[in-house]
Amino acid sequence: MDKQLILNKIMEYNTIIIHMHQRPDGDCYGAGFGLKNILTESFPEKKIYVVGETAEYVKFIGDVDTIPDETYQGALSIVVDTATHDRVADQRYSKGAYVIKIDHHLPVDQYGDYQYVDTTRPATSQIILEFYMEYMDILKLNMDAARALYTGIITDTGRFKYRSVTSDTFKAVAHLLDFGLDFTQILSTLDVRSENQMKLQGYVLQNFEKTPNGVAYIKLTPEVIQKFGVSLEEATSLVNELSVLEDCPVWMLFAEYENQIVRARIRSKGPAIDQLANRYQGGGHPMACGANLGDWATVEKILADADELVKNYKQSLS
Repeated sequence: MDKQLILNKIMEYNTIIIHMHQRPDGDCYGAGFGLKNILTESFPEKKIYVVGETAEYVKFIGDVDTIPDETYQGALSIVVDTATHDRVADQRYSKGAYVIKIDHHLPVDQYGDYQYVDTTRPATSQIILEFYMEYMDILKLNMDAARALYTGIITDTGRFKYRSVTSDTFKAVAHLLDFGLDFTQILSTLDVRSENQMKLQGYVLQNFEKTPNGVAYIKLTPEVIQKFGVSLEEATSLVNELSVLEDCPVWMLFAEYENQIVRARIRSKGPAIDQLANRYQGGGHPMACGANLGDWATVEKILADADELVKNYKQSLS
């Protein structure tokens, strides 16, 4: 992998358009706006944009840009935190004169002219931060970039709880703190929940179910979400409410998205779940995945497979 090539392409193009994935999470936002703010600070003469969808819970990082098709003429497209081309929120990325993919997910889709994929990093935001740190003689950091990158790292590492975190993660974050970042303000902002979301949280804790071998799960149907008056994003962010159950190393949250497509958020603190997600048109990391189930009937199938996975995992420990 060649970070120098990425820097050379950034230096070469006057217009740079950064793309994120559909239904962006904190790391996607952090990487996208972190990179935008670094490049804007470093090259004020260049035109830098971030396009895609809005994630309300991390909207304090920045607002996406709206640009016409002609902006892509002679532009550099950079897609961050997006494993497959079909998940890019704005498919116009391919209209760029050159396309770079920067990601930390398993490389299942080699789209773009150049792919920089580092699966040893727990967040794409860490890749962007380390890219800046390697070329500090050329690139400049500002506080907006620092806030974005920190947000991306802590959200994709579960606030440094996941096994993917390494000493390099803390070294990179230490640079942000030395820069003067007030990380407590970001954590406080992320902790804020609406009254309706807190009530839904209570519903999740009172109504979750478990499979025989220890898969905890909650089904958030459209009726439930409408009853509590929360957004789909607010509802699905509650997936980790089930993480503390001592006998359930795997937990899932099911919800219905656009076009009545049911999706699963899958988390684990034991067995690897990425291959399970792959069987259901999904993927991600060994301990955090998503899957496209299509309908509610398929929910029962993935629960059965997950239950067998947990059964085998527990037997391997005994």
